[in-house]
Amino acid sequence: MDNHPQPPEFQQPPENPLYDFKGKEKFKGQFRKGILEYCVLLALSRSDAYASELIGAFKHARLIVVEGTLYPLLTRLKNEGMLAYRWQESTSGPPRKYYYLTETGREWLRELDSQWDEIAQAIDILRNNPELKTPSPSQPYPEQNPPTYIVNS
Repeated sequence: MDNHPQPPEFQQPPENPLYDFKGKEKFKGQFRKGILEYCVLLALSRSDAYASELIGAFKHARLIVVEGTLYPLLTRLKNEGMLAYRWQESTSGPPRKYYYLTETGREWLRELDSQWDEIAQAIDILRNNPELKTPSPSQPYPEQNPPTYIVNS
């Protein structure tokens, strides 16, 4: 038996409630919340919609979003100039507020699309390289100059 202390990188990490079994749902919620802005912009890039339609579209995509999460996000995106809205009469109740992308919102969506593609490519590389080996010169990165991804906390 080896009685030498383990180097710090091999010691058991401190407990983190985000990653234990009970914290799994918290992590999933934070992850979904992190991509919700992108999802809203994607949905509105297809057609104008009111909040209930967005919630229905997300539900169809198996992304459960509640009004208490969506409405503040819509307000923030409107205040940032990403969205605008128009009122439209409804045959089944009061007028509805239809949201749509502004040109600024469309530009931001193009940027988010690009970022999503880069991150998805990085994840694919990590998922398909189980040994996490550095590519050799005979197996270079997919691009001549691979991008560096910076994740700020």
